[in-house]
Amino acid sequence: MNEKKIPFSIDALTCPLTIDASSFITLAHGGGGKFTHQLIEKLFQPVFNNPELETRHDGAVIDIPQAKLAFTTDSYVVNPLIFPGGNIGDLAINGTVNDLAMCGARPLYLSVAFILEEGLPIETLWTIIKSMKKSADQAGIKIVTGDTKVVDKGKGDGIFINTSGVGAIEHNFKIHPSSIERGDVVLLSGDIGRHGIAIMSAREGLGFESQIESDCAEVSSRVQNLLNAEIEVHCMRDLTRGGLATALIEIAQTSKLSIIINEVQIPIREDVKGACEILGLDPFYVANEGQFLVFVKAEYAKQALEIMQNDALGSLARIIGIVEEKPQETVVLKTRIGTSRILDMLSGEQLPRIC
Repeated sequence: MNEKKIPFSIDALTCPLTIDASSFITLAHGGGGKFTHQLIEKLFQPVFNNPELETRHDGAVIDIPQAKLAFTTDSYVVNPLIFPGGNIGDLAINGTVNDLAMCGARPLYLSVAFILEEGLPIETLWTIIKSMKKSADQAGIKIVTGDTKVVDKGKGDGIFINTSGVGAIEHNFKIHPSSIERGDVVLLSGDIGRHGIAIMSAREGLGFESQIESDCAEVSSRVQNLLNAEIEVHCMRDLTRGGLATALIEIAQTSKLSIIINEVQIPIREDVKGACEILGLDPFYVANEGQFLVFVKAEYAKQALEIMQNDALGSLARIIGIVEEKPQETVVLKTRIGTSRILDMLSGEQLPRIC
C-alpha cells in the first residue's frame, strides 16, 4: 500500500506521521480498531502529550487541593473550518478559555471531543490540532482527556469540536451580573466586529481591499492582570454570538439595571465598518472572539483601563459607558450625532455558523 508522510513538528518534538495514501478520514478511524489507535497515537497523543493524558484512561484524575473551581463547556461548528486569523481549533481552545476567564478563573484543564466527518483531509485535521496545541500553550491550559467519533460523509460538515474546561478561582470577587451596581463603569477590551466579518468574507469569497482577520485570541492573561492588581471587577462578558449589543442587553436584563454607552468611544476599524455597510450588517451585533466587557467600581476605572491598554492586545481598550438604575433592563446608545437609541435583541442571527 502506498503511504504518504506528513512531517510532525511541535516545538522540539519531531517525528514522521505515516497515514494511508488517501489522506482522508474514513469510517474506520472511528471504529475503535487499528485506524482509531493510529489517529490517537500518531496525531493527538504526541501533540497534546502531558502526564494526565499519558494514563490512557477514560478520564483524567487531577489534583486541585482546596480550590474553588469554574467549569464550562462549549461546541464549535464554524464554516469555513479555516479562516483569516484562525481556524476551528483556535476557536475551540480560546472560546472555552475565555468562558473560564469571564468567571474570573485561571484556566487549568481542558477536555476535547472531535466529531470527524468521513472524507475530512488528514492535513486539515493536522493543521487544526497543531493550532489547538499552540493556543492551549499560550493560555496555560492542559488538554487532559478527549474523545473521537467519525460520522458518515455528509453528516458532519468536516469537523465538530466540543471542549470542556476547568479553572481555579483565586480571589474573593463575585463576578456576575448580579454584582453590578449603579455607577459602575463599563470598559471594552478592543475593537469590535472583526471575527464575524472575517468569517463572512472567507465563506462568500468577498474580495475586500484589505484582508480582515479574526480577532480570535485568549483573554485570560488580560483578565488575570486586572485581578492580580486587585481591581474590583463586578462582571465580565465575552462578545461572541450577537456581539457587543447582545452581551450588554443580556447583562442589563439579568442585573435589572440600565447601561448607557457612548458610540464615539467604541472602536471599530474602518475596513470592518466599510464591510458592514456593504453587507448591511450592524457592527454592534457582529461576533467577536477576542474581546470582552468589564464592569468595575468607578474608583478603579482609570487603573483598569491603563492595565488593559498596557497589554499587547489591549491598546484599543476604552471606557464606553456607565451603569444607571433606570430605565431598567435597557441598553441606551448615545449616538455620534447627539441622539439616543435603545439597543434591542435581534430576532434572528446576522451571521450563522460563526463559532
